[in-house]
Formats: sequence, structure tokens, C-alpha cells
Amino acid sequence: MSANTGTPTQGQGQGQGQDAAKVNVPPLLDLTIDNITPNTVRINSQSGDARLTYLMARLVTHLHDFARETRLSTAEWMAAIEFLIGCGKICSDVRNEFILLSDVLGLSLLVDSINHPKPPGSTEGSVLGPFHTHDAPELPNGATMTSDPEGEPMLALCTVRDTQGRPVPGVKVDIWETDSSGHYDVQHADRDAPSERCVMVTDADGRFWFRGLKPVSYPIPNDGPVGKLLARLNRHCWRPAHVHFMFEKEGWDHLITALYIKGDPYETSDAVFGVKQSLIVDLETVDKETAARYGVEEGIWLLKHDFVLTTKEETEKLRDQLATEALQRLGLRLKLVDHLPVPDLD
Repeated sequence: MSANTGTPTQGQGQGQGQDAAKVNVPPLLDLTIDNITPNTVRINSQSGDARLTYLMARLVTHLHDFARETRLSTAEWMAAIEFLIGCGKICSDVRNEFILLSDVLGLSLLVDSINHPKPPGSTEGSVLGPFHTHDAPELPNGATMTSDPEGEPMLALCTVRDTQGRPVPGVKVDIWETDSSGHYDVQHADRDAPSERCVMVTDADGRFWFRGLKPVSYPIPNDGPVGKLLARLNRHCWRPAHVHFMFEKEGWDHLITALYIKGDPYETSDAVFGVKQSLIVDLETVDKETAARYGVEEGIWLLKHDFVLTTKEETEKLRDQLATEALQRLGLRLKLVDHLPVPDLD
């Protein structure tokens, strides 16, 4: 405080660089259980950013309604804060507990489904998961992306096409899976290089192929707050066997997906809600002709799949259509700006 005025000095009692005298703050009412929500919404509505104002208004409204509906206790509120603090403490460059939390609450899949709707016949999305990295090596088609000698070898033959069946060349494909023990490379303390992951580019015919491992079921990390939450909820922490794929090319909708091996015991109870029927695949075995053509052993596992991408324009058009229909059903007076709903005040 200033010795003479009793008002906050620059940088004291206020945000860095924020001059309280220049902020037009609406006067607060005598706050109660019933009026705290509109007061909070009103004071959060000064940014001039319509989307931010709308997001904060709905967040505060639902959050306050949750507290009122459940009669949230102080002990429960504190436990929730400690839980979030615990999630932050266990996060690292190779582990994101908050993504894991989003996954097990079904939020990750919901957000992906809202933002990347798929027209019939195109490949559906799935969850990114907490173990994607940005250090995967770029490998040529046909390369081996695993250094694990214990796993069952698998050849993957894949194509990327558009919704008209035409090949899409030059697509960056990020691929990652666990090793034979059910661990991603970043979960090993002695990791000195990426393994069971790579980046490839589709050829002129939209093809990419690689040698990896037959996927295995595995538990998501359960040694942190999210694992403890699942235990309290009497939920298991297992994921069915799968391989992750991410597709990127200018002008095309960003696709994050995975292929799940049919018959896995966790196929219908994935801890992170990633499985969709269209993403469940059968494995075959490599015949003599295929072995000779791709330089692999006859009889190893074979994964074949045709991925179908949509253009960014196709996805945005469908996203806008579905958003408009959903908002109308909710009876909300909103308009879309940059494909996102904001209050329609016109």
C-alpha cells in the first residue's frame, strides 16, 4: 500500500501491468448463494472477446450449479483442489496427468467428436492419449519402428484416401504404440532414444507401410491421482490393444485415431473411451507372396487398413451444421463466429 493514500501501488494487489483505475468493474451486489453466479458472470464479461465471455459465463454457471445441486462440502471442495494440485505435480515433459484425467472422464473423445465430425465412410477419430511425443524419427516406408526383440512382429500395410476413393499423397503420418510389455518408450527410466514410434509420409499412391509389433493390452498409469480416482470409482485402468495414428496435411482435417485389435478383453470397457466399432480390426498373417514383396518373414502378423480423410472444408461445413442443430435443440440464441458459438446480440 502507498503510505499516503492506502491504495495499491503498481504491481501490488493487482495483476501484473493491470491498472485497477482503468478497469470498469461493475459494482457487486450483496452476495448470496443465489446471486453469486450472475455477479461473477457480469464481472467476467469485460474482455471484449465474445467467445471468452461466453465460455466463462457457461463455465461459471455450470460450476456454480454443480455446487448448489450437490450441496458441495468444504472438505469435498478442498479434496478436489488437492487432487488437481496432485495432477500438476506428477506432470512432466513425457507425462500429462491432465490429459489422462480428460481421457478417463470421457471429455477428450467428446471434444474431438465435436471439433472433427466425420461424414459417412470416413475414418473416425479417437483419443490422443498422454504418451504422444514430438521426437519420433522420420522413417522411410517399409522401415522398422521397434527395437523390442520380445514382441510379436507385425507388418502394417495402409492406404490414405479421400471420401471419393482417390489416394492422398504427401500426408504426414505419426505412428506410436507400446512395446511388448505394454509400456510406451517414455515410461522406461533408461530411455535414450524413441522406440515403437515413427513418422512416415504417404507415397504417390497414398500408401505407407511399416514393421512394428502386434499390439498388447496395457494399463494406463495408475500410480497418480487419476489412478487413485479410478480405484475409488471401482473402475479398471486397462486399455485394449491398439496402435495410434495421426494424419496431417495442409487443407485436410487433422485426424487423430487408433486401430483396436478385435477380440481384446477390454474392447468394450476401454478406460479412456477410445474404442469405436469402425476402428476395430482383425489381424491376418503374412502369406508367402506378401513376405517376398515386403521383405518380411512369412507367417508374422499382418495389419491392413484403408484410412479415409476429409478435407478441412468438408469438416468445417459439417461441424457448423451440427453445431447449429445442437444449439437450436437447446433453445440457445447463438451465432457462429469462426465456427464457434457466441451470443447473438444483433
